[in-house]
Amino acid sequence: MALSPCGTVTDIKGRELMEHGTLLFPIGFYHDDLQEREVPWHWHEELEAAVITEGQALVAIGTKRYVLKQGEGFFVNTGVLHGAWAQGDAPCRFHSMAFQARLIAGGMDSIFWQKYLQPLLSDHSLKGVFFYQEEAWQQEAMSWIEEAWQRGVYEGPGFEFQVRHAMSELTLLLYGHRALAGNRPSEKSIRDGERMKQMLQYMQDHYMEEISTSQVAGSALISVSECLRCFRSMINATPIAYLKQLRVQKAAELLTSTDWKVAEIGYKCGFQEMSYFAKSFREIKGCTPSEYRKRKLEKGREKGQDAGEEQDL
Repeated sequence: MALSPCGTVTDIKGRELMEHGTLLFPIGFYHDDLQEREVPWHWHEELEAAVITEGQALVAIGTKRYVLKQGEGFFVNTGVLHGAWAQGDAPCRFHSMAFQARLIAGGMDSIFWQKYLQPLLSDHSLKGVFFYQEEAWQQEAMSWIEEAWQRGVYEGPGFEFQVRHAMSELTLLLYGHRALAGNRPSEKSIRDGERMKQMLQYMQDHYMEEISTSQVAGSALISVSECLRCFRSMINATPIAYLKQLRVQKAAELLTSTDWKVAEIGYKCGFQEMSYFAKSFREIKGCTPSEYRKRKLEKGREKGQDAGEEQDL
């Protein structure tokens, strides 16, 4: 399978638009550096599994968030809000896969679906799992994740069977330990999660416009105070703080993918004043928009030169 960075692009519901894998083999394989591109809050129907291969990452799954280091990993269930951000200035890389349940179960009339996959997918207590080396079954889970990733990336003979086998073993481990992995959430937390999806929908659709907290709250038919509580409990940020992060991330992507002027990018991303755009960008990225573009271009040229030197050798 083609290996690529997982550039998270979402629809107006905050749901990821990227198609993972193919219709015949529904799994995508990715190798990301969170210093280069963070993974903002989003959700998708696919299951996701990953192992940190270098550095440290703050990984959030639902209301739980932990800093994971090299050799640790995570699993995200279907439809669950999650995100990941680098910790510190060093590279932060991880191997990840996003896959549909039918990769393992086949059709919904199979025993694999009815006995193993459906209980996992419908278990509201199992939003995700953080994997650590200290737990034997979690260490085994990470070994199956890495096995599937390596097989899928290098495409040896029959790799599809090998990937499906490894992911089936991972699923069986999760199924067997699901009672230990999660706690039954309250109806309130389930409701908060659905409200967050509605509010992220609105913000994804209107981030380039002026947005007030009351408008965000109205999109989920709740009060401003309830909106603030949901954001605080679910993603530990205010709607305005999240909106600023979203706009800066969108601007960072445009700075490296287009030759538009900095002021034009700021305006397209919802910043009405250039000074506020520069201040917000520096606050989140640690440099001005112009400096960010310059660094990324220089780094891109260095990578191109390195690749050319390797070919010469």
